[in-house]
Amino acid sequence: MDLGIAGRWAVIGAASRGLGKGCASALAKEGVNLVLNARGVEALEATADQLRAENPRIVVHTVAGDIGTPEVRADILAACPQVDILVNNNGGPPPGDFRDWTRDDWVSAVDANMITPIELIKATVDDMASRGYGRVINITSGAVKAPIDVLGLSNGARSGLTGFIAGLARQPRLAGNNVTINNLLPGPFDTERLHKTLEGAAQASGQDVEAIRDQRRQGIPAQRFGSADEFGAFCAFLCSMHAGYMTGQNILLDGGSYPGTF
Repeated sequence: MDLGIAGRWAVIGAASRGLGKGCASALAKEGVNLVLNARGVEALEATADQLRAENPRIVVHTVAGDIGTPEVRADILAACPQVDILVNNNGGPPPGDFRDWTRDDWVSAVDANMITPIELIKATVDDMASRGYGRVINITSGAVKAPIDVLGLSNGARSGLTGFIAGLARQPRLAGNNVTINNLLPGPFDTERLHKTLEGAAQASGQDVEAIRDQRRQGIPAQRFGSADEFGAFCAFLCSMHAGYMTGQNILLDGGSYPGTF
């Protein structure tokens, strides 16, 4: 299927590895020019070089730094001639017990996982609407649908973003001008973040990390973890010309883990 997005420009956060890299790779294969952001320069440049090699026809710019700062966001937007596609992605806050979190912990989580994507959306969607095309994908978490006790900071911040998007996506000045805004909610994907989570669980329980990994895998109806490539492919379709009638949706990709009807 031709997704109809060759030649467009995309901004992708946390793009040097994991789900962000999966999205960048899928869009690169479709001929989308990219502005990639991540904190680590070395991994970011390695990813950019890989994507340029995979599709020499595209342009790939990189902006290293914390996307949560206004200065880095300004540099990202300045590096992109026009933002047709915005993939909001950022590292999640650490797990823990809410009794141990301070006000600063909450402010940091909300700033990184709610306010930062909102600021990028505010800076781009009206220009998208004026051109008659725009796609915003917010990578949040399956925990928005089924909250996880120890991920309270993430539950709160990402749920706040979800509520905001529910209203914004339905503004006729956006939806009526072919600008869609959707949220992708990943479940357990085989990424570095999952590996660290499993290692932490193994240390806490005194079990072998492979035993913990197998227990987690068996709890997924699909009997496997997702891959960054398949996540990226789904993201690319939502960015395509074929997905213009879907907006304001929360799309759960979790191998069937969520047990509810709605």
